[in-house]
Amino acid sequence: MGHDSSAEIVIWNAMIRGYAFNGPFQECIRMFDEMPQRGLKPHNFTYPYVINSCCELEWYGRGKRVHCEIVKSGFESSYAVANSLFNMYLKMPASFDVGLASNCKLDDARKIFDDMRVRPVELWNQMMDDLETARSFFETMPQRNVVSWNSMISSCAKHGKFVESLNLFVQMQSEGVTPDGYTFVSVLSACSNLGDLEFGKYIHYLIGDLSQSEVMVGTALTEMYSQCGDVDKAFAVFIKIGKRDVFCWNVIIKALALHGRSEQAIKIFLLMRKTGLKPNDFTFTSALFACSHGGLVEEGHIIFNSMEKDYKIIPKITHYGCLIDMLCRNGQLEEAMLLVEDMPFEPDVAIWGALLGGCRVTGDLKLAEKVVEKATEFETNESGVYVLLSNIHASAGQWIEAADARKKMDGKKISKKAGSSVV
Repeated sequence: MGHDSSAEIVIWNAMIRGYAFNGPFQECIRMFDEMPQRGLKPHNFTYPYVINSCCELEWYGRGKRVHCEIVKSGFESSYAVANSLFNMYLKMPASFDVGLASNCKLDDARKIFDDMRVRPVELWNQMMDDLETARSFFETMPQRNVVSWNSMISSCAKHGKFVESLNLFVQMQSEGVTPDGYTFVSVLSACSNLGDLEFGKYIHYLIGDLSQSEVMVGTALTEMYSQCGDVDKAFAVFIKIGKRDVFCWNVIIKALALHGRSEQAIKIFLLMRKTGLKPNDFTFTSALFACSHGGLVEEGHIIFNSMEKDYKIIPKITHYGCLIDMLCRNGQLEEAMLLVEDMPFEPDVAIWGALLGGCRVTGDLKLAEKVVEKATEFETNESGVYVLLSNIHASAGQWIEAADARKKMDGKKISKKAGSSVV
């Protein structure tokens, strides 16, 4: 390559950069290792590509050793070098070094961030990880763009700080920052959880023409109206959404089912299938829930059987639970018991509860005792099974048997969790 070291290092860096962009990444690191043997010193145009290659290969130990070399060579203050190190520590798994605390990688990234002379808004956004850290960084950011606001609003919503999410949105508007689709999704989620229909309607007004919005915004708006009790408006929004994905269909099927419109939910489910969109296991859960609560036994069986037959989706315990609940609500307790015995899962408290609920409706005390015997065989530690049995006996005026069921629960040292209320 000649004897001009400055010309040679330019060529060498170009090759390292090429491997870092196009691979193989191992070649990038191999060439970096060979530089000292050729009398070439890496610098701020070399290190970023080497660090990035270490990240691509998940060679974080090697990346940390390169970091040591960077510190010794004095290039840590270079923006490009610091940025690559910063990204490496953010990507590094928390469990990378045995014995390190889970926030160790964040501490390393924070140290590099604090030492950087230039810190653009994109890097501030990346540092907004956990809620406390996010709020601290958010308040000290010299400049905040829509991504910064979205990170903060969504962080609050994910941590159950729904009122704070809405307050931040109001503050965001007052500062003249234009919200985008991700903003609306986070704010609508907060409205759904708070049951704040009026604020949700205000967001709907801001969104405007749904046909021009992203499907995730329409889906979030549909769910908001449903969660706030206005299923008619939820359906109206769904109809106006342009290109609907499976999640969008799932939301409206679930919404109709939860609001007692089972037949309409199944019609929408069948319409979805006609469009050629493949249902997922959540779609089937909502459809089976609708059949259960609407007494649509024949449709429920057809839908359940189609899961594996038509879509190669293996039913989960939630799907079996919906089917068993459907049978119990319609007095087909023996068939439900057979399904419990044949299914490839151990029944959970929801299934035992469905069976006992069916016994309570029909007043079948013998079958209720049989259900509890079966539950005992599966060594269930759920108090609900025994409480339901006690209530069944009590409703039949069998107070001694009711007390007996409670005593069995006490004998197994199973405690009923205390109820709570938000009122």
